[in-house]
Amino acid sequence: MASSTILIRASILLILLLALSTFAEPRGSVLESQISTIAEGVGSSLPKAAIDCRGACKFRCSKSRRPRLCRRACGTCCARCNCVPPGTYGNQYMCPCYAALTTHHGKRKCP
Repeated sequence: MASSTILIRASILLILLLALSTFAEPRGSVLESQISTIAEGVGSSLPKAAIDCRGACKFRCSKSRRPRLCRRACGTCCARCNCVPPGTYGNQYMCPCYAALTTHHGKRKCP
């Protein structure tokens, strides 16, 4: 009799553990999948919200020596990539598309 109750309890525990492991996903893999989805831009059923390129480029080019030229180039890049890096200089790793655009001479197009 005692061995049958132990067997029943062990079976119930095993079933609960299997159910828990089936439905629960480790936190690390959830975070990694979210990061890869964001980085690749895949898996989102919602369209990307268009940013205010004019305002973003106005701030980005506010300290430029040639602000009109900077805003024109920034506006073109923003229209293509829908992204402008934060700050007035650098941070291009935040927008890979923005950083990848180049001129015919191989220089970076986007300020």
